[in-house]
Formats: sequence, C-alpha cells, structure tokens
Amino acid sequence: MGLSEAETRIRELRYRMMIIDMLRIACRMFSYKELSEKLGLSPPILSRYMRGHVLPSYSRARELYDRLVEMMGMRKMLERHIEFDEDGYFDNSVITSDISWIRLAANYAIHRFAGKRVTKVLTAATDGIPLATMIANLLDVNLIVAKKCREVGIKSFIEEIFVPRGSAITVSLFLPKDAIKRRDSVLIVDDVVRTGDTIRALVSLVDKNRKKSYRKGETVGPSIAGIYVPIAVGDEWKRNLADLLEVYDFETFVHVNPPKSRVAVVR
Repeated sequence: MGLSEAETRIRELRYRMMIIDMLRIACRMFSYKELSEKLGLSPPILSRYMRGHVLPSYSRARELYDRLVEMMGMRKMLERHIEFDEDGYFDNSVITSDISWIRLAANYAIHRFAGKRVTKVLTAATDGIPLATMIANLLDVNLIVAKKCREVGIKSFIEEIFVPRGSAITVSLFLPKDAIKRRDSVLIVDDVVRTGDTIRALVSLVDKNRKKSYRKGETVGPSIAGIYVPIAVGDEWKRNLADLLEVYDFETFVHVNPPKSRVAVVR
C-alpha cells in the first residue's frame, strides 16, 4: 500500500519548503551570484525562492537538494565533528544534541525516503530519540521508542533480547504490545551503527508483530519502510547485517573509519 494522493501532496509540500530553508543557509556561505551560477537558477527565480514567494516544484526541489548537499560540503562538515580519541571513543553529541545537525540528518531521511509509505518511526532509547523525533515530526507520524526497561502502567510488552558484540552482557528492548499495528509501515532510525546489533533487534521487534494467515497461507502484519542511520562507523555492520541489506533500504549519511582500537559506541 502506497501513499494516498493527499499524503503525497503534503509530503511533497513539506519537502519543497525544506529546500527553501537549505537555500537560506547556503546564502550565508555564498553570494547570490555564486549561488545562482552553482545551482543554475536565474537571480530573479532564486530571489523568489529565498523570499518564499514561490516554491520550487517537487522535481526541482529534489535536484536542488543533491546540489546543495554537495556545494555546502555537509558530509565533510559532519565528519569533521566526529573525532576519535586514543582509545577509539568518540563523542556522538553532534547528532544527539546539536539541533542544526539533527535537522540536517532528519531532512536527509525525508529526501531519501520520499514517496515511501511511513506510518510509524521506531528507534531505541536513548541516543536515537532526538533524530527519530525530528523525522517523525517532519513526516507527521507517531514515534515509537524501544526501551531497556518495562514501564509501569503498561500491561504487556514485546521483548527482544540480544548480546551486543564485544560485550558480556544481555540487553533487552521492550515495546508496548499494541505499539505497532498490523497495517503499519515502520521506518527504523538510530543515531550510529557500528556492529548493527541494535538495528537487528529493532527489526526483530517489528517481525514479532507479524502473524501467519492460514486463510491466505502467508505472513501478514506491519512492514518495514526502510532503515536510516546517519553515522556509520567502519564496515563490521555491513557484514553482520548482510541479510537485512538485501531486503530493506538502508540509508546512511556519512561513513567514518575508526582507529584500530575499539570504538565506544556499540549500536
């Protein structure tokens, strides 16, 4: 089931408005003349966009997005914010607390999953919450957070248990049993992926909501619209999630290689 005509129009309108915000940011880095030449837009058209008098068409907006990301060096700028110490630890607060980068990472998700039917955004507590909240807000859908403890007042949960690679602990993620409905299309979001253990656990939580339909002879239930993690560290996650990468759209924004020592963020 795809997007309805009304949902498509709303998503496209929000996307077109997002491009105006990016143009205004780009204008701080380039003169009108430079921006006009780099984007292939006449100064009058660019001026109308910047003032909000006219919105670019959806197809034009998608073209402008890719050009703006490249022009503004957004990936390189984010990479420079990610610094590993001598022990292989890094500070991921740029994507968990800096609102400008959270908005940028969320906008990229909207760009990459444009046209996909998404009814819920699912993340794991706690670092993925800010980004997932922003994405859910832009998509105007509900947010679901898988937590590491059972909350009082909720009668039943779905639980996924896993052992993070390189650790000797067992981790549980809990979702209220009715958080994901049969017809939901879920976008899975996290802040960082290194081993892929958390992503696999989130996929399993969605899978546990699927049931066998004996009448049709097939499995029915919620689907996964895609998986989005803005920061990918190393390549271990690709090997560990090889089966999922063949099935689902998996998007990242930047890829960084850690030093040979271990990395603190295990996601």
